[in-house]
Amino acid sequence: MPSYTVTVATGSQWFAGTDDYIYLSLVGSAGCSEKHLLDKPFYNDFERGAVDSYDVTVDEELGEIQLVKIEKRKYWLHDNWYLKYITLKTPCGDYVEFPCYRWITGEGEIVLRDGRAKLACDDQIHILKQHRRKELETRQKQYRWMEWNPGFPLSIDAKCHKDLPRDIQFDSEKGVDFVLNYTRAMENLFINRFMHMFQSSWSDFADFEKIFVKISNTISERVMNHWQEDLMFGYQFLNGCNPVLIRRCTKLPKKLPVTTEMVECSLERQLTLQQEVEQGNIFIVDFELLDGIDANKTDPCTLQFLAAPICLLYKNLANKIVPIAIQLNQTPGDENPIFLPSDAKYDWLLAKIWVRSSDFHVHQTITHLLRTHLVSEVFGIALYRQLPTVHPVFKLLVAHVRFTIAINTKAREQLICEYGLFDKANATGGGGHVQMVQRAMQDLTYTSLCFPEAIKARGMDSAEDIPNYFYRDDGLLVWEAIKTFTAEVVGIYYESDRVVAEDQELQDFVKDVYMYGMRGKKTSGFPKSIKTREKLSEYLTVVIFTASAQHAAVNFGQLFLGMYPEEHFIEKPVKEAMARFRKNLDTIVSVIAERNKKKKLPYYYLSPDRIPNSVAI
Repeated sequence: MPSYTVTVATGSQWFAGTDDYIYLSLVGSAGCSEKHLLDKPFYNDFERGAVDSYDVTVDEELGEIQLVKIEKRKYWLHDNWYLKYITLKTPCGDYVEFPCYRWITGEGEIVLRDGRAKLACDDQIHILKQHRRKELETRQKQYRWMEWNPGFPLSIDAKCHKDLPRDIQFDSEKGVDFVLNYTRAMENLFINRFMHMFQSSWSDFADFEKIFVKISNTISERVMNHWQEDLMFGYQFLNGCNPVLIRRCTKLPKKLPVTTEMVECSLERQLTLQQEVEQGNIFIVDFELLDGIDANKTDPCTLQFLAAPICLLYKNLANKIVPIAIQLNQTPGDENPIFLPSDAKYDWLLAKIWVRSSDFHVHQTITHLLRTHLVSEVFGIALYRQLPTVHPVFKLLVAHVRFTIAINTKAREQLICEYGLFDKANATGGGGHVQMVQRAMQDLTYTSLCFPEAIKARGMDSAEDIPNYFYRDDGLLVWEAIKTFTAEVVGIYYESDRVVAEDQELQDFVKDVYMYGMRGKKTSGFPKSIKTREKLSEYLTVVIFTASAQHAAVNFGQLFLGMYPEEHFIEKPVKEAMARFRKNLDTIVSVIAERNKKKKLPYYYLSPDRIPNSVAI
């Protein structure tokens, strides 16, 4: 009788193993096997991290194995089991891989297909079509859209983390990491000890320095020593945590009535301010988004304030960007003066502090929360709703939405909710941060997520005219590496533009993002459908870059880009493309490392060895 060797790999995360009964059935083109109990005498099967093998003998030839069914039945107490993969050695000696990377909860059942990526048009067998359809029907019941706040991108329909499908919840370690990181953040900020410092006036700058007493690394130390200097202030707009706001000024706005006489002492080329604008030496950062946003009123004993400044910057003869004029609110007038470097030292310094405060609010709420976390959640929900596990785009993107929905759900529970950390520590808490996201949604466009186009739209694309903009330089290298990789993968599975256009699952994924994530707004520029391989490659690059590189540039990460610990792809051409992708990324790492050797203040946020695959890793 035919005999198969079944190898079962259990996950290595906490509580991944099980003591329950595990049954296996094989479904082949010529028949189905009986249900077999996978059990070895006097052996503890399916322990955490274990790889166990079993011989399964069947009564008759099954033909090509199409599906593997796994059932888990209660032994003593209910527990969950994380199944990584199953490998089948057939009677002919062939090996067939069945990736899983999912939790089986309670008395559950899971049906696996082999690891070859397939488009819907590739499936001609009824049982495989049926499996594909049922998986999506089940997922669409589990992954439902919900409006957390009016005007926001739609999010997952879950009130708290434990309401999420088990497969996208944090592993126990990651859940602990989240709590520990939250606690460490509080410790680093000395929230308990220095809360009064946030809720009352500071007596001197030494109070500010105490906040950072526990933070120790090259960058933070250098910033702490030089933060009052104009050079550092300008540098942070290029390579700080929010390098996406500065733009080349092509016309001085009427709402900022600055004159040549006012800034003459800052201009080094003996030109008028208008001539400096025409030569491309003037830059601007406008925090108009904050105009009229309600300041935090959650503590009636504490008055908090917000500014909506406009900051004019200048590229000096040393090609350094420095501030030359700051107006703290949008409407000019006697009560809204323009502050200048020639003003009294602390007047100018306080003006810069107000700008940096405004930059913090936009960074945390828009650049970080909205434009990486919430956008990536949209991609993640649409992915699970519309693409089956066997789809090549699902296999490509799943690593880049890992834990994204979970961390965003935690954020809605603990950070941006009523009485959360935003309310306790941010001047935009108490609802201001919600108003900001609602406004910023008007400017959230597909093009603004395409890195090269976003850089060009701000007039910041010339490395010759604007040197030392490492966010741009490194970001373009990573963008091109990702795009080259996605183009290779697209070329493997889509032989023509027609195949792309006729892939209904792909079109449903793209439509879900547009209709629910972007709320069906034509002005967003998000495509409703994708018709060509080139556009599909670009779209996939947007998804991956947003979740990995863009988030890394405005945050920090641990699991590196190009590393795919879950092997969803099994085909040799894709694995070779992944290897080339990693090689390209390694080259970028070397380029950045060599440049940083010569820098007193190195920029490494977009070095691929520091870029996480997703916003939550």
